[in-house]
Amino acid sequence: MSGRLAQAGYPDYRRSDAAAIRLLLRRGPVPVGQLGAVLGVTRQAARKVADGLVRRGFAVTRRDPDDTRQLNVMLTPAGEEYAHAVVAVIDQLNREVRGRVDPAELAAADAVLRASLFDDSARRRADWLPRPSASPPC
Repeated sequence: MSGRLAQAGYPDYRRSDAAAIRLLLRRGPVPVGQLGAVLGVTRQAARKVADGLVRRGFAVTRRDPDDTRQLNVMLTPAGEEYAHAVVAVIDQLNREVRGRVDPAELAAADAVLRASLFDDSARRRADWLPRPSASPPC
């Protein structure tokens, strides 16, 4: 993944980026605490992820106008481009896996992996991931 993103002009990809920026792309501004809940990390760790995105120009943080104690994270235009590049690479990798593995076997493997998650945080993170289809794509 990091190699493909480097080829696309993003040599500083971090694993924590994928989930964070996809959430921000889907939902828009997100409180740091909610970002942490989705990532399965503490608020402090989520703040570190957000700060890394801000330093690299992919996000900004702003106080919530209704609750100034709450810090929201949102993508910049450069962050939206980065998010679309990450999504494109993930989609390509998923297509490659589907091309090598029978769809029913892939769905069964996904079900087994999800069932093996005993931690609530891990299950919540897995719920954000799309499930493979048991039928071939159209």
